[in-house]
Amino acid sequence: MSNPRTIIIDGHEVEVDPNLTLIQACEQAGIEVPRFCYHERLSIAGNCRMCLVEVVGGPPKPAASCAMQVKDLRPGPNGEPSVIKTNSPMVKKAREGVMEFLLINHPLDCPICDQGGECDLQDQAVAYGVDFSRFREAKRASDDLDLGPLVATTMTRCISCTRCVRFTTEVAGITQMGQTGRGEDAEITSYLNMTLDSNLQGNIIDLCPVGALTSKPYAFTARPWELSKTESIDVMDALGSNIRVDTKGREVMRILPRNNDDVNEEWISDKTRFVWDGLRRQRLDTPYIRENGKLRKASWTEALGAAAAAMKGKTVLGLVGDLAPTEAAFALKNLVEGLGGRVECRTDGARLPAGNRSAYVGNAAIADIDRAKEIILIGSNPRNEAPVLNARIRRAWAGGANVSVIGPAADLTYDVTHLGDDRAALLKALGAAKPAEGVLVIVGQGAVGEADGEAVLAHAMALAEKSGGKMLVLHTAAGRVGALDVGAVTEGGLLAAIEGVEVIYNMGADEVEIAPVSEGGPFVIYQGSHGDRGANRADVILPGAAYTEENGLFVNTEGRPQLAFRAGFAPGAAKENWAILRALSAELGATQPWNDLAGLRRAMVAAVPHLAKVDAVPENAWQPLALVAPGQASFRHAIRDFYLTNPIARASTLMAELSAMARARREAPMAAE
Repeated sequence: MSNPRTIIIDGHEVEVDPNLTLIQACEQAGIEVPRFCYHERLSIAGNCRMCLVEVVGGPPKPAASCAMQVKDLRPGPNGEPSVIKTNSPMVKKAREGVMEFLLINHPLDCPICDQGGECDLQDQAVAYGVDFSRFREAKRASDDLDLGPLVATTMTRCISCTRCVRFTTEVAGITQMGQTGRGEDAEITSYLNMTLDSNLQGNIIDLCPVGALTSKPYAFTARPWELSKTESIDVMDALGSNIRVDTKGREVMRILPRNNDDVNEEWISDKTRFVWDGLRRQRLDTPYIRENGKLRKASWTEALGAAAAAMKGKTVLGLVGDLAPTEAAFALKNLVEGLGGRVECRTDGARLPAGNRSAYVGNAAIADIDRAKEIILIGSNPRNEAPVLNARIRRAWAGGANVSVIGPAADLTYDVTHLGDDRAALLKALGAAKPAEGVLVIVGQGAVGEADGEAVLAHAMALAEKSGGKMLVLHTAAGRVGALDVGAVTEGGLLAAIEGVEVIYNMGADEVEIAPVSEGGPFVIYQGSHGDRGANRADVILPGAAYTEENGLFVNTEGRPQLAFRAGFAPGAAKENWAILRALSAELGATQPWNDLAGLRRAMVAAVPHLAKVDAVPENAWQPLALVAPGQASFRHAIRDFYLTNPIARASTLMAELSAMARARREAPMAAE
């Protein structure tokens, strides 16, 4: 804080940064000021007037505390500190008047409103309003908007705080919402009645302080006081967004963001927020064994026996899927390698060098994006790979950072300098690089997924080093970094690992094509939560828990270990992933040395100590890779369809609808000129 200024708020003398607004100064002093339009992550609108305070010695009227800075205050006649009152009779009368105006046209339909029980307007009307109204005129009504299948609108409840407009414009980077009209005719609308084209649009549900914008899929299914709330970690991308899972009985009813300034701030992507209907559909809830080409239900004893019999004396490959918690990856590695087999987590063919954490994670944190002056994206489309991280890059761009792209051109919601889309562009950028302040290189999985992936990664590391900056590897799989940390890799990658194996133990790797038995393919044991591609190819199916149904550790794309907690129980006879592997090890006569999750974690932390540093980003020693000439191919993006990247999303009817809408939008016919 530079040159703090002393002010007096409600009789308390406090020192604050002169650049703070009065509402922020009051918050620092522990004094609550009501607000509707103000939000600390959005620009200041100053249009709800609920945050009025009295500035002693100022104009004889209350001032909007969100739009006035501490440095604008005048000192007392003899240089005394400025005085602000938040509870004077003037302020009380002003707030009651504002609330009375806000409720003139509000329908007061709280019993049927989905915001009931967690509504800012309700709370503040009780705290700061009056119990009567002088207005008897008919209330104004507004037409509802069609914003798409995610956000339900009841615009008669809207108080024109413009939070949704500012979020979609400033954070999501789309210009599809605004306010039209004046006075009584003013209303929030979408231009040309467009549905929202953003994978962050669900955040306007959280931002809306009244019931004008609510969740369409969650509508009329539960009230907030009926829900059990569990803090957890998202696995839909590798960002590791902090979430809260709300359950009613055994069902997940909704997923909301939790604030973590270093990771996702308070935003989550639409896939994170709305994928929960996929947790209910196409679930594996009992073991299966394939006989005569058809799957039949089996008991756990029978299925584990069949799996153990198939694995004994055979060459085994363990595949670690994208959503597997780190404990399960560690347990599978111990089990399979104990049988003389091998294990592989880079199921998309990424050439990420094991053992060199600075190469497969980098040495930058997500928060370094905020301080970056030059951001270079290599083979990455963060708008699809990590939408919340993309919003952070957009904010850096809005603050003056220059963003360059090496790879296919895409609409990232901000202006970029396109340096080229092939390896030659990377070599040229490396040749022209000079030491500069605030350089951040972000390497996507599209850059390292080809045969020359390690050579590309080496040049990206050299570019970061030569520029005096940092590098961040943007992963697309939530379980990948943790699996790399525990060493669930085979020398030579997936193709080398899969060659000549007789049995594949597939733990949720649904994106891998395995040759059918008719073509001499291996025996496949599938452990997972959904009846997806992996289960379709399996000879034995062991039903596992999804990410909301077991405790697990996930390491995000910057290398930060975080704990996900169980919000509900797996359906039917499905078990936790680590427990299935522990039971199978006993059947194989190679019992693992732990009987519970705590014992497994102790063994895992003993092998990989930095996994004990939960919610901290360990420092990675910089180990540059040897420079080898890459190939000639163009870069590609790792994700083709944002909404259908994993088995849970592919089981969701809502994700299928959103995917179809996005595809139709891309293929929309252009009018002839």
